[in-house]
Parts: sequence; C-alpha cells; structure tokens
Amino acid sequence: MCVEATPPPSSKLTRRGILAGAAALAGTMAAAGQAAAAVGDHGSAPGRRASGGTARVGHLVIQGGTLLDPATGEVTENAVVVIEDGTVRATGRRGDVAVPQGVQVLDAHGRWILPGLVDAHIHLSTAAEARDAVRKGATSARSGSTAFYQDIAVRELARHSPALAPRLKAAGVFVTPNLGDTVLADPDLTPLARLKDGVRSAEALRRVVEVNLARGADVIKTRVNERAGLPEQDPLAQVYSREQLAEIVGAARRRGKGVLCHSYSERGCHDAVMAGIRSLEHGAFVGERTLHEMRRRGTYFTPTLTAIAGLAESSDPILAERGRTYLPVLKRAVLAAHELGVPLAAGTDSSGGVVDPIGGEVALMHSAGLSPLDAIRTATTGAARLLGIDRTAGRLTRGYAGDAILLAGDPLADLTVLKQPVAVVRAGVVA
Repeated sequence: MCVEATPPPSSKLTRRGILAGAAALAGTMAAAGQAAAAVGDHGSAPGRRASGGTARVGHLVIQGGTLLDPATGEVTENAVVVIEDGTVRATGRRGDVAVPQGVQVLDAHGRWILPGLVDAHIHLSTAAEARDAVRKGATSARSGSTAFYQDIAVRELARHSPALAPRLKAAGVFVTPNLGDTVLADPDLTPLARLKDGVRSAEALRRVVEVNLARGADVIKTRVNERAGLPEQDPLAQVYSREQLAEIVGAARRRGKGVLCHSYSERGCHDAVMAGIRSLEHGAFVGERTLHEMRRRGTYFTPTLTAIAGLAESSDPILAERGRTYLPVLKRAVLAAHELGVPLAAGTDSSGGVVDPIGGEVALMHSAGLSPLDAIRTATTGAARLLGIDRTAGRLTRGYAGDAILLAGDPLADLTVLKQPVAVVRAGVVA
C-alpha cells in the first residue's frame, strides 16, 4: 500500500479530538479540575495566581539552606532563593538578598537546595504518574513515547498546573515496525495496519513522524534494536537499517525536531548515530568508534542505568541474567563516554505505573565512575541542554524556573539523598 498518496494529517485534530482523548486516558482533565478546586472559587490560593487558562505559579522564598549550583559547582551557605510568578528573581547568601514581605517562606535550615531534576527518558501515561515524578524530584522531563498521546496531554497539564506534572517534552507514539494497537491512537495511523511488512517503507516511516508532529509531539522516538525488557525478544536484533533511521531523522528535522533512539547493539548504535539521531537511549554495547562519532556530532547518551539495573532484579530468569550481564557493560560505556566528552543525560525509563526516582539514576551514574558533581549535572544542566531548556531548567539563578528540591544531606558526599527529596518546589509552589 502506498501511504504517501494519503492526504497530510489534519492539524485540527491536535488540540481537539486527539488531545481530548489523550487527556481522558491520562486522567489529566480530572487532575486539572482538582487543581482548580484547590485554588478555589473566590481567587488564588496563598502564594499562587490564577487567571483563566494561565498557569498557577507561585511566590515563594526558600531560605536557610545550602545552595548548590550544578553549572559552577559553587556552594552557598545560609542561602536565599526568591521566586516570583514561578521564576527565580534572586539568589544569594542571606543578608545579601532582599526578601519580599508577605510571601510564603520555606525553611531550608539543615537542608541542601538544588534545582529540580530532569528525567530525560520517562514514560508518563497518567496524571498520577506525572505527579509522582514531580514528588520524586523530576520537575522537567522528556517522554520516551506513550501508546495514545497521553504524554502530550500530560505536557498540557504541566503548563496549566505545574505542580501536578513535570515540564515535559512529549514524544507521542513510538515509530516502530509493529504499531499494534497504537494504530487506534489516531485515524491517520489506521491505514498503516494494512501494511504487510509493518512500518518499514520510507513512506510509512515518514507518515508516523508526520502524524506525531501534527498532533503536537516535541520529539520523535524510534528504535534500532528489539527490547531488552521482553524475554522473547533479542535486544541485539536490529529492526531498522541506517537508511530507514535516516528517513525518520530527516522527516523530524524538516520540522525542526530531534530523534531519540532505543538501541543496544554496537552496530545498531553506530547506524543510529550515523543516521543523525539526537540522543542514543540505553546503548549498552556502544563501541569506541561510535562514542568518538557521538562526541564529534554532539550526540547525547541517555543510558537509563535504572532500567537495566531493574532487569537484574526480575523474577524472570532470562531478564535477570540479561540485566546482570548488561549492567557492568553499560557502566563501562558510560564512563568511556564521559571521559571522551560525550554529553550524558540521566533518564530512568520509568513506565507501567512505577516511577523510579531520578535521583537513583544520578547515583548509578556515580557508581559508573562519574564524580558526584558530574553525576548531578547529568540530571540538571546536561539533561536540560538535551531538552533545549537550558535557559529555563537545571540551575537556580535569576531568570530560571522556580523549580527546586530540598535534600536531607549533602549530595556531594552522599548522592543517595537525591532519591528522597524532603520537599519539591515546582514553579514556586510546594508540590
């Protein structure tokens, strides 16, 4: 079947039929309603402003803690962070920063203050998962795709009610040979169900990308290898060639979007990088030649150590053995990438209703050989650059988002404190 002759997808479906259906599946309409109810019928809640469809952001002063700037490594004792309208207006040592009167104060004495963390690979399909991610420290994130555009609805929830969801770059649906029930996500995808060989032709590949972008996806997610988390699949088996991946990348680039690519084998990783992907996901067996190419191109590496470590704990013997075998190999790849100067981004690959703390991924980066500060950067400044939000997230300084986490101890001495933030602030509101 020739899908190229099919009319282009209608952008009118983006915010109406498709997005409404995705919102219903994700439960974001109910969550937004609950947020509106919390604000009340007679004005804004303390420390917040609400006006029509504008985001409910806050005014907050965080004071008394130890502030870490991941970009510089600078540590400020007895610090003050002033957040107005959800944005940082001033930071510095207490006594050096003017503190506005009548604004909610969050006491951070005995705590460390860091910018909200960034999870660069997560699957958020429900409002409950989105809120859980925030409460575990991920105030910004990039989706690794969802089955029915729920991530696009979650992104809109985050814009309306920031405390309920991370600032999100949505990937829409997976560009994969077998779409399965995902063809039901969009009427413009259903013709692909008739393709005998699945989504493999140049026309079909472009079609899935175009439909995703028409529905509002910020990035495109595809694969070069089969999955590691399914015992019946071989993660080293290649499903797309370099040429097929280049079709996907080209279709995304024409609309100014990047591609993240699920990968495991060295050949698959190399083909994906040479095809022009923006970031390599998982990449357990990525080789030195590919890492050199990634450094040259500025291709990011998102190893998702959390997901691979999780396989080692599986009750399925095949998955458990796979995890035990892959994890040390992947850690060596992470360290090699870091030493070569390949940019790294932290991502948990959380899915299926379980949200792993992004702080755990940072700790695993450290266990792979990164210094504590460099490990923290993979979930702050580094991941923010990958997402294109490095002027918004990843630091707590003037003009940046008022997203912060408070920790029980010094993360430079013990990164495990990142797994359980004492408090999380999203756009100036305590989440």
